[in-house]
Amino acid sequence: MNSWLSSPSEESKPNWLIDRCLICREGRSPGAARSSRGSSTALGMTREETKMLARLLGADKSTLAPMIRTDVVVAAVTGALFTSGAAHAQPNIEQIVTQKVQPILPKTGTGGGVAVAVRMNGNTSFFNYGMADNAQKRQVTADSIFNLGSVGKVFATTLLAQAVKQGELSLDDPVAKYVTELQRGSDIRRITLGQLASHSSGLPNRPQEYETWHKGRYTWPDFVRFLNSWKAGPNHEPGQQYLYSDSAMVLLRVALERRFNTRFAALMHQRLTGPLGMTSTASPLPRDLLGRAVQGYGPMGKPVGKPGEEGGTFDWPGSGQIYSSSRDMDTFLAANLGEVPGHGPIENAMAFTYQGVFTVSPRLTIGLAWQIVSAGNFTIIDKNGGLNNTSTYIGFAPAEKTGRYCSRQSWQAACHRDRAANHSRAGTRPVTAF
Repeated sequence: MNSWLSSPSEESKPNWLIDRCLICREGRSPGAARSSRGSSTALGMTREETKMLARLLGADKSTLAPMIRTDVVVAAVTGALFTSGAAHAQPNIEQIVTQKVQPILPKTGTGGGVAVAVRMNGNTSFFNYGMADNAQKRQVTADSIFNLGSVGKVFATTLLAQAVKQGELSLDDPVAKYVTELQRGSDIRRITLGQLASHSSGLPNRPQEYETWHKGRYTWPDFVRFLNSWKAGPNHEPGQQYLYSDSAMVLLRVALERRFNTRFAALMHQRLTGPLGMTSTASPLPRDLLGRAVQGYGPMGKPVGKPGEEGGTFDWPGSGQIYSSSRDMDTFLAANLGEVPGHGPIENAMAFTYQGVFTVSPRLTIGLAWQIVSAGNFTIIDKNGGLNNTSTYIGFAPAEKTGRYCSRQSWQAACHRDRAANHSRAGTRPVTAF
């Protein structure tokens, strides 16, 4: 078992009060030294809290290290152990973060950097290192904007949960009820919204895995053709297995659009990011935010794509990636932990998203996009993913008020290792994801 996932009683036998620490890292090439000095507002910690933070930042190589070691990153790392009766001197958090982050920072002359936000007891400190865009000599800040990759899926499932809680639709509704083009299909008519959101629909990750002959990206007519021709099978049966699926989540977005007669981006703003004040979160990025988008870099330190550029399998409005900043994602994480006053309905919907929907193993349950990983009496809820210029991770332990968020512009393999680590903890095999 990884040390950071061990039961609190096994570690120290005190009371646990863990808050969250976000690390945001933007593009780098391997083998690196820092290119700009960090800045922060110090938060007081006991020595025991400090030891835990340092250990978590440099946790087991099979878990944390892969998540903060490649290219452009916005990482969130779990934050501190509060031991009973501890009241020692309070070390400098920046010193601890710098010590652990410095080895993964880029060399001078290569793109990328790291931004860190540490939130404890309702307070957040930001630590920023390196360059958001090396060619423009633009430094990483807490307001630098990153491609969230598959972490964006939990925005769609939060909107779904809101609608369920408000009686506007049901998890058991067939997707074809809302996406009426699918009523001409076959097995697709058996798939429900809840199955789409919990990766148990049976749909493949990408349509090309079924239509191997298809070339290029999928337009909406292409996607409808695929869905209506899709046939369930022994390992692709609706409601019978966990099968990670981008196709399912994109279809969920369309179902939400149809139910509310509103484009996904507008729906997200109206119901979620707008009320929470997440002004740097959008899909796609509007012109006024493009100037803060980071430049992604490949493993050799070369730029990959343009800042704010969308890619992937699907090619129609509403099917692209969501972008956000570490400051906004701190708000999102705080809301998931029930720490944003005045937003009870949103927080209740978020809590609904990480209730178990499909059981994979005794240690792994799938919620609405979230993976729920258990170790003894300690539970972590997480989500990750990646493209060729971004990988992302967000995880938290609600009972302990602990969270970590990771979203990086990086080569794809890093995300797959993250997911492999999660499934290793749960005793299951990972499924490839973007």
